Amino acid sequence: MYTATLLCNPANPVLEPALIEALRNAWGGDEAVWLALGVAAEFPLKQMPDNRWDVWADLQGMGVDLVIQPSAGRRKKMLLADMDSTMIQQECIDELAEEAGVGARVKDITARAMNGELDFEGALTERVGLLKGLPETVIAKVLDERITLMPGGKQLLATMKADGAYAALVSGGFTAFTARVAAELGFDENRANTLLTEDGKLTGEAGRPILGREAKVEALEQISARLGIAEADVIAVGDGANDLGMLQRAGAGVALHAKPSVAAECEIRINHGDLTALLYIQGYAQDEFKG
Repeated sequence: MYTATLLCNPANPVLEPALIEALRNAWGGDEAVWLALGVAAEFPLKQMPDNRWDVWADLQGMGVDLVIQPSAGRRKKMLLADMDSTMIQQECIDELAEEAGVGARVKDITARAMNGELDFEGALTERVGLLKGLPETVIAKVLDERITLMPGGKQLLATMKADGAYAALVSGGFTAFTARVAAELGFDENRANTLLTEDGKLTGEAGRPILGREAKVEALEQISARLGIAEADVIAVGDGANDLGMLQRAGAGVALHAKPSVAAECEIRINHGDLTALLYIQGYAQDEFKG
């Protein structure tokens, strides 16, 4: 059995009953259930539709995301999340670069790296080098003034944790940021790179080894093994090329507002919904949300 979930941006509830019924009838699905009126609904299917991606593309133009997945084991025991442009709305290194006066140059490198056009470690090393001499105090300033949480994150963490799940934040960014974000959202642990400092200023170097794509896969392997759960019990979420490894290994890998080249490699693509989409696709109704 499969479950088809349709959802949209909660700030723009465009999901209509007629659309749900038309699709359910076309695919021979069973009775639909609203998870949040106007925002998310689901219905069971006996088999994966042949025209799944054609319908997905049509719905994208209507501001609606479509996810079809096996019904069994949808509720996961662990959340593994990227930070930049996933749990927060910014790229931390880009915001630091703005303070250092090299914003445009760094943003270009970041965009290319996240799209998979550049080697992640080389791109990170180059960008961190451009921050050399920046006062360490700028990190707190950026956190306070420039960083905002992605909508739905607090509900996602609170709801999954109330249901007994474990949450890990794994980032190619920096511990100075993941520590604050993890604490604010309620993650159980966080892993990221370290910005090296000396005499109160950034040295222009990051601690070794650099945490990139493979480090995220290792986090998936290590944490799931430690918890005694299968990788199939994990829902992972990210947006960049360095997230692809964990997205493809996890039981549910969610490309959230991802780069097109990344989304194309993933079965679950959320382009309109916010982080509560990860709850809806696990079958949580809005009235079950915490936080």
